[in-house]
Amino acid sequence: MRFMMMHKLDEKVPGNFEPTPEFMKSMGAYMEEVVKAGILLAAEGLCKSSEESTRITATKGKTTITDGPFTETKELIAGFGLVEVRSQEEAVEWAKRFVDVFIEHGIDVEVDVRRVNEGPHEG
Repeated sequence: MRFMMMHKLDEKVPGNFEPTPEFMKSMGAYMEEVVKAGILLAAEGLCKSSEESTRITATKGKTTITDGPFTETKELIAGFGLVEVRSQEEAVEWAKRFVDVFIEHGIDVEVDVRRVNEGPHEG
């Protein structure tokens, strides 16, 4: 089963998109564990919405294109991880450990853990 873990940060909080060396060291240790577990398929952090970002919205057949920054959005997706695990419970456990890195450094974060649609599946 594949799960996407998307973390959201408030772009208006200073430092949220400029991680400290200490944070990067903690995150590096976590990522090393995920790699050693053999479950990581992909992971990336994203830049602030003021850096080469565009939002395309379609409403009632009308398309609107807005360049960043997206000031009306409090929490933006700041990065993602794609993992292949045995169950949702396992994905949630890894996501909780990911959140712990943020807690350790006093950063508020929200993480969505969503199953990837891999076509028809049982359940």
